[in-house]
Amino acid sequence: MRRDVFQAIADPTRREIINLVAYKALNLNAIAENFDVSRPAISQHIKILTECGLIVIRKQGRERYCEARLQPLSAVSAWVEQYRKLWAERFELIDDLLIEMQKKGRKKGGRK
Repeated sequence: MRRDVFQAIADPTRREIINLVAYKALNLNAIAENFDVSRPAISQHIKILTECGLIVIRKQGRERYCEARLQPLSAVSAWVEQYRKLWAERFELIDDLLIEMQKKGRKKGGRK
């Protein structure tokens, strides 16, 4: 089953795993040491991250290292950006309204 990147980042443990391997490739044991859950649970999280394309596993000798592939996060960024623009526009409208209300308040109160 191919999962999407939104499923991957929905879980705080998976977000932390992404954060850990974003800076340095780590083996499974090194990743698991950072959490208070079982190693099989971490392996399941890594499996989901791999299915989403956020992590690739590279074998080096007998070790398996997890490396981040952050390009799929651009889909999340694009999705969030549309709402950031929407809210920026709404805040500009509120700013305009407040400025207009201040101007009217000054006119009524006789202050300049």
